[in-house]
Amino acid sequence: MDFAPVWDQLAHSLSELPQSSLLLAAVAAMAIGVLGSVLARWVPALGRMLRLASTLGLMGILLLVVVQLSRMDSRFDLAVPEFGLPRQVVEGGETRVELSRDGHFWLQGEMNGYPARFLVDTGATLTAISAETAQAAGLEGRTGGLPVRMQTANGAVAAQLTSIDELRFGNVTARGLDAIIAPGLGPTNVIGMNLLSRLASWRVEGDTLILVPHHPQPELDAPS
Repeated sequence: MDFAPVWDQLAHSLSELPQSSLLLAAVAAMAIGVLGSVLARWVPALGRMLRLASTLGLMGILLLVVVQLSRMDSRFDLAVPEFGLPRQVVEGGETRVELSRDGHFWLQGEMNGYPARFLVDTGATLTAISAETAQAAGLEGRTGGLPVRMQTANGAVAAQLTSIDELRFGNVTARGLDAIIAPGLGPTNVIGMNLLSRLASWRVEGDTLILVPHHPQPELDAPS
C-alpha cells in the first residue's frame, strides 16, 4: 500500500493550521502537564510542580482568549495595553451613505492615513482588511492573537488579527479597532459589526445608510 498520498495530505493539513502563539503555548502547557504526570511516579515533587505550572499556564491562556473574544462584543469595552490591545473608540458626527448600483453600501476613507474603500457588511463580525491594503497601510498581524479561519472562494485560509490605529470616513473616526488581515479577500475591505455596534446608532432609510457615532469629528470626505 502506498502511504505517500496519506502523508502528503497530513503535511498539507498541518501546514494549514493557524500559526498562533496562543495555540502553541496551549500545546506546550498540556505537554508539560503530561510530563508532570509521568514523572510524578518517580519524582513526586517535580511532577507536582510541572502539573501546577501546566495548570497555571492553561489558566493564563484561557484568560487571554476570554479578553480577546470579549473585544468582539461592544458591551465589553476593554483596553488592555499590556497585551498590546488598545481601547476601541468610534466617534464622530452623522454620516450618510447612498446605496451603490451594485446593491451595497461603500465608504471611502483613510486607514492610518492610507486611502481605502470599504464595504459595509452587517453580517460580518469583524472588520476585515485585504492583505494588499494591510501591507500598504503598515498593518501587521498581532503576536499572540487568536487563530482565525476564513472561508473564501478558494477554501478555508488562516487569517491574522491586527489593530487599526485610526480609521476615518465621513465624520466618523475609529481608533484602536480590531480587524483581521484577510488573505484571498482581493482588493475588498469590509467594515463589520465590531465598528457598527460601537456607534450611537446606525440604520437604513430607503437607499441611505445613516451612521451616528457618539462625538462629533471633523469631516474627512463625503462618503461614496
